Amino acid sequence: MSARSPDRTDLKILDVLQQDARITNHALAERVALSPSACLARVRALEQRGLIRSYRAHVAVDRIRSATIVMAQISFQKHALEEFTAFDRCILAMPEIVEASRVSGAYDYMLRVIVRDVHHWKDIARSLLSGDYGVEKIVSHFLMDEVKSFAGYPLTDDEPARG
Repeated sequence: MSARSPDRTDLKILDVLQQDARITNHALAERVALSPSACLARVRALEQRGLIRSYRAHVAVDRIRSATIVMAQISFQKHALEEFTAFDRCILAMPEIVEASRVSGAYDYMLRVIVRDVHHWKDIARSLLSGDYGVEKIVSHFLMDEVKSFAGYPLTDDEPARG
């Protein structure tokens, strides 16, 4: 992986791809003022350097089947690396946990969990509490409406305000 920082053109490419990952290479090249071959080479280099991690579709799960989204704050009894590591392995194996972050502050983890219903969530919460991870407390917040989901972050100064 190259240690080179992304230049202004790389940042423009990343900005456009955040907005529309399905854009054709030709259209992307026009937007960033490069030839299609030069643009494709830069995109491949950004992928190889790990600056582009993946391409995904943001699927409306709740429009496909019944889904309850839970934001869970997890607190541990003590802060031991072994327990965090075991907990990490546990949550990585659970498909219902779609996002997980270890955080600082009043709790240790923030999880985004998609379940069928409240009973499904209770089963997951019980398994996390009864596991040998040192989980002390789980505070659950049920998502009512998603007001703004992550859609990219401005990487260049000339990015217009999104509204």
